[in-house]
Amino acid sequence: MTDYEDITYEVDGPAAVVTINRPARYNAFRGKTVDELIKAFRSAWADDAVQAIILTGAGEKAFCTGGDVKQRAETGDYGPTESGMFEIGNLHKLIRDVPKPVIAAVNGIAVGGGHVLHVLCDLTIASETAKFGQAGPRVGSFDAGFGSAFLARVVGEKRAREIWYLCRQYDAVTAERWGLVNWVVPADRLLDEAKAVAAEIAEKSPTTLRFLKQSFNADTDHQAGLSNLAMSALDLFTHSPEGLEGAAAFAEKRKPDFNKFVNA
Repeated sequence: MTDYEDITYEVDGPAAVVTINRPARYNAFRGKTVDELIKAFRSAWADDAVQAIILTGAGEKAFCTGGDVKQRAETGDYGPTESGMFEIGNLHKLIRDVPKPVIAAVNGIAVGGGHVLHVLCDLTIASETAKFGQAGPRVGSFDAGFGSAFLARVVGEKRAREIWYLCRQYDAVTAERWGLVNWVVPADRLLDEAKAVAAEIAEKSPTTLRFLKQSFNADTDHQAGLSNLAMSALDLFTHSPEGLEGAAAFAEKRKPDFNKFVNA
């Protein structure tokens, strides 16, 4: 079994439970975190005993708050990785490509890149304490690939634009009403509910589920091209003065000054 630092991985019955384990950083991910998530998802893919994958966050406060903006402010990137590249785009594709249903168990705040992760999962179960939203335009970041284009397929264009443009946070009841989550449960029942759903999935034909997932994905697979373009753009943008201002303001706990970039 691979030793992990930023996540935990366990197989419980038919479910692989992948937990982002950086509660001190509200489960924000750095490069190492993404590398470990990719390894965990590949392990679950290869394990014939695993029929569903549960993605959640450690603690009660956060599911995942996206990229570690403090890390980016300190070093200008998301830290070292095995490949030398920040592999978040490959993680997005892996969540879609793994031929087993992926269940997001959202235990707290899911914002920014963490919000994108839950949107990409096949099903989302939310704790009553969960909060959903985007933060990219507030901290000098964006996801113009799956994080916006696929989100619009989930909640519709108007809601997706609202989520991105306004950077508000929405409670679990609102998220369920919008179709952003499948259902809401009490916080102390969240993981049990996710495991129960995984057990229910395990009663179904794995081959038919694989074909169904691939069929659902086929309608939006062209968005992978947008995702590649968006990740290239984001890499350039985060090193621009405007992108650096957003990260610096977040780290310094002040309001960013984007006015000077209005007509740049």
